[in-house]
Amino acid sequence: MAATGSEKQGAKAYYVTTPIYYVNDAPHLGHAYTTVAGDVLTRWHRQRGEKVWYLTGTDEHGQKIMRTAETNGVTPQEWCDKLVEEAWRPLWEHLDIANDDFIRTTEKRHTDRVAEFVQDLYDKGEIYKGGYEGPYCVGCEEYKLPGDLIEAEDGTKLCPVHKKPVEILKEENYFFKLSEYGPKLLDFYAANPDFIQPESARNEVVNFVRQGLQDLSISRSTFDWGVPVPWDDKHVIYVWVDALLNYATAVGYGSNQEKFDETFPANVHLVGKDILRFHAVIWPAMLMAQGLPVPGKVAANGWLMVGGEKMSKSNLTGIKPQDLTSHFGVDAYRWYFLRAIAFGSDGSFSWEDFTARYTSELANDYGNLASRVAAMVGKYFDGALPAATADGEAEAAVHAGLAKAVAEADRKIGDELDFQAGILAVFDFVKQVNGYITEQEPWKVAKDDSPEGRARLATILYTAAESLRGVAVLLNPVMPRTSAALWESLGAEESLGALSAQDVTEAGTWGRLPAGTTVTKGAVLFPRLEEKPA
Repeated sequence: MAATGSEKQGAKAYYVTTPIYYVNDAPHLGHAYTTVAGDVLTRWHRQRGEKVWYLTGTDEHGQKIMRTAETNGVTPQEWCDKLVEEAWRPLWEHLDIANDDFIRTTEKRHTDRVAEFVQDLYDKGEIYKGGYEGPYCVGCEEYKLPGDLIEAEDGTKLCPVHKKPVEILKEENYFFKLSEYGPKLLDFYAANPDFIQPESARNEVVNFVRQGLQDLSISRSTFDWGVPVPWDDKHVIYVWVDALLNYATAVGYGSNQEKFDETFPANVHLVGKDILRFHAVIWPAMLMAQGLPVPGKVAANGWLMVGGEKMSKSNLTGIKPQDLTSHFGVDAYRWYFLRAIAFGSDGSFSWEDFTARYTSELANDYGNLASRVAAMVGKYFDGALPAATADGEAEAAVHAGLAKAVAEADRKIGDELDFQAGILAVFDFVKQVNGYITEQEPWKVAKDDSPEGRARLATILYTAAESLRGVAVLLNPVMPRTSAALWESLGAEESLGALSAQDVTEAGTWGRLPAGTTVTKGAVLFPRLEEKPA
């Protein structure tokens, strides 16, 4: 995505990451939810004129990948290559994800730096050799504490995330002295209360650390699909240590100091709540041990639920995003999950809810407003946007409404990661403009052919069109395709320049769309839905 012309050169980039996703299978709605959220957040900051770096990628080492590849009769690398090139990259392109980089943990730029990082910790005395026996979930690639497990009816101990039996593993490992970082982490959390969001997630992590941390096994010796431990090739580096380091290796750690200094650490790590502890406990402890800066924020989104179960392939509730985009469209897909679910909370998906919101808010409120305004400018002024010359109290209220929507959306989306509230602020304004048109009845005013009547009609239609100009800017990070279509319909590209170059914080400055601009009625932004596919 092209950068805006007002980027601050030399300033630290606003750096956002998604988790790097495990490529044991194709992506589902849960993966796309987090990635779209990151895309909206980074597009928003780009439209603030900031320098931005958005990273996503894939986690390709570990026992689960190895077993999946064996089941499919291919090597782990062949399996990863196939999934990345045929499923993951194409989906992000399909969903208009404007990431700046895509990191794969099997890339040499990553594996070499991981080995160096771990070697440094070993040389500093932060890593020692020991043994461990305990319950292990291959799906999570994580040793579980006995208290974390749930019990099946037959007494079998299950992983609480995957609802599958854990394996009892006993092996020789190398350990990172995580237990020594408990007090430092608690001091850091206290000094940075917004580091973990939402508050419920913060409370969970703080309570976990207060109970005392165990040293972390950072190697495995029972399989070989991973980055070799540099001083002992009988071991591979624990997949989570490997994976977390992507946030540093992708932006030049150990290879491009200038890039690293202007990007690292991340301003926001977007994660699922099931991997919160890795990012809010292990990752900052590793950075503290290495003398590197700690991220600004770890934001944990909730789970997408279907039938009361977390959406995942293992629970057979994984739904392909393309199943929805083929019916509702890509922009509606991007909008729906951030609009319907409060970021940080669990949310249930249903086809019926998506259909109802699409019809009511996108088609009827927003899409119909855009069509009506363009049609009336075409009918009453031959497509040339008239000047407003008779502003009154009604228009002043609309002006104030747009300014309020801009301020609220910018604060909620750009600063607080409250995508739902930010989107609702924009759509409340859309409802206000619809109400304004209903009250002003331009179709009746058009019957008055006097100079006063024409002036009043011109003012009403300019007010509506200028409102849509602001809405197009505000919704561009969320729905770039339809925003671009609306921008073109308003003739704004020619008069104001590229939509992506519009500063979102200035979208409420009234009167930017010049009179005389050619307004055309384009294709319907949100077509009527066909019947739900069988």
